Amino acid sequence: MPLGTQIAYLFILAIPIACIAWTVTHEEVFREPREFCVKCSEEGKSLFQRKFFYLFTCEYCFSHYVTVFILILTDYKLIMPDWRGYIIAGFALVWIANQYMSLYGYLRIDLKKEKIIAKKEEQDSNED
Repeated sequence: MPLGTQIAYLFILAIPIACIAWTVTHEEVFREPREFCVKCSEEGKSLFQRKFFYLFTCEYCFSHYVTVFILILTDYKLIMPDWRGYIIAGFALVWIANQYMSLYGYLRIDLKKEKIIAKKEEQDSNED
């Protein structure tokens, strides 16, 4: 596969990785399982149990596991056509996916801030 195509796949495959990792670790739809995982990661009896459950609460950590799944599913390799291509692709996908999640996080903060400001202005105008 030409390098340009590999790079395009890198940026495209990172999107579902970021989406899955963000959704599981932040969104309301997974709140109850995430709260259970937080509790188990803080109160687990063994180190293994605490670390295992922590994986589902950290988008960076969870993105590694989603990336492994995507690599198996797609057989995507970056630069080298053998096992080294999987390793390079894995770390590159995690990095790009986490850049996407950071960008999305900043966007959400800005949107939430604007929403709060608009609500406050609306309340102020209603009081006048």
